[in-house]
Amino acid sequence: MPWTLISTRNETVRIARGGWLDALRFIVAFLIILHHFQAAGPAPLAQLVNPIFERGGFLLTNFFLIDSGYVLMRVYGAAVNQRRMSPTDFFLKRFLRVTPAHLIMGLSLVVLVVVGTAVGFAPRNPEWFRWDQLPAQLLLLQSYGVHGGLGWNAPTWSISALIGCYLCFPWIIRGLMRLGPWAALAAGVGVYLAANQLCWSLLGYPVYQMPMGYGFIRALPLFFLGMCLAWFAQKVWIAPRLAGWAGVLAAVGFFALELHDKHALIALTLISVIILAAGAVPVRRPSKLVETAAMVSFSMFITNEVVRIAWFGVVNAASAKLALSTPIQWGLWVLGVMAAVGFAFAFHFAIDNPLQTRIRAWLKRRSGGRATTPTLQPVVSIDG
Repeated sequence: MPWTLISTRNETVRIARGGWLDALRFIVAFLIILHHFQAAGPAPLAQLVNPIFERGGFLLTNFFLIDSGYVLMRVYGAAVNQRRMSPTDFFLKRFLRVTPAHLIMGLSLVVLVVVGTAVGFAPRNPEWFRWDQLPAQLLLLQSYGVHGGLGWNAPTWSISALIGCYLCFPWIIRGLMRLGPWAALAAGVGVYLAANQLCWSLLGYPVYQMPMGYGFIRALPLFFLGMCLAWFAQKVWIAPRLAGWAGVLAAVGFFALELHDKHALIALTLISVIILAAGAVPVRRPSKLVETAAMVSFSMFITNEVVRIAWFGVVNAASAKLALSTPIQWGLWVLGVMAAVGFAFAFHFAIDNPLQTRIRAWLKRRSGGRATTPTLQPVVSIDG
């Protein structure tokens, strides 16, 4: 009977580290690096291999935003709803998770551009390093209609948008947890479709293609969808074997679909199935390697653009001066991708993780020693 494979009951799978959710976070972070690096080789991979290397970028960001809502809801939802964690504590915890690394990398890029220009290595595309764009980006205001944010460490627009989602999180929970699981799932889908139609009607864009300056409008419906998926997952048991097969088929279908064309709404459905399936498969043998890779995913996201700018600034200058052959240039491109991953691991262990350890200790002292984190060891999302 099909309903024996999906049922409303209390024994749903608890979220845990070292499993498929963690693996997906690392995979998506790595694919984001490939997307950002794809045009830096001798020929763009989107032209040389398949347009998926270019058009897949917005879908990876969609995954990132949905997954953030899903993970935060499953980890912190009950604590915030039951007032064991105040809205202020939740926001401060999330804000301090993402902003220190963002500021470190943003200011490092400023130093890189200033020093490089001073010694004769000015950026090849100076329009991406305009000073009037920098303040909004460093202050993470670029997703709210504030002038600036283009260029520099451009992917941080999504971190900017997520800060607004963090502010909304406690208030969304108040309404969401009054709904049943199927009603919550319908609300998540309905809100996204309504937002998409409104953006088309009023602004001439689908919601997933909103300009960076209004990134919050793009992010919130996806974040809300992730929260709805999480509430559904906490109330509806899905047979692990069914979840596993659904996740595999959705992943295969997603890549097969995108290899041929951009089908945004269908792709969004498949992404949602992948996340639901990954959360429904029990983690019976947690992998420490997978857990570590997932923990580094935020560093991969926040550092890769800076590494790309630095690495290919040197590579392009060397290619022009030494007339490097195409195979050597491709070899340097591969090394650049490896350097981005390696730098992220180094940044996580040497800078970000020690800094976050101190911040967590300060938050604990601020709260008077009471726990502000659920007893469950949470899975990290790409935003940390």
